[in-house]
Amino acid sequence: MQWRPRKYDFQAMKILIASPLRSYTGADEVEAYGANLRALLADLDARYPGIRFRMIDEQDSVRRHMRIFINGEPVKDLKYVLDETDEVCIVQALSGG
Repeated sequence: MQWRPRKYDFQAMKILIASPLRSYTGADEVEAYGANLRALLADLDARYPGIRFRMIDEQDSVRRHMRIFINGEPVKDLKYVLDETDEVCIVQALSGG
């Protein structure tokens, strides 16, 4: 089955992708549609199969080592409502000592 864009009342949003996820997208910036964060990640997963599982765990929560920023603010709530002008950035948290 070939991926086809969904029709929404707004344009696709630009998503900045963390380097560990670029093996899925092949790019550091992609586009996706979604009225909320959950729908946006589902659209990303439809385009790039498996990417959502790297970000969201089995309890439907953002994984501990992942961070999602919307307009520079960290967001963990997948029900977060998006606007077509929002900037979404997905990064992997750094750790070490």
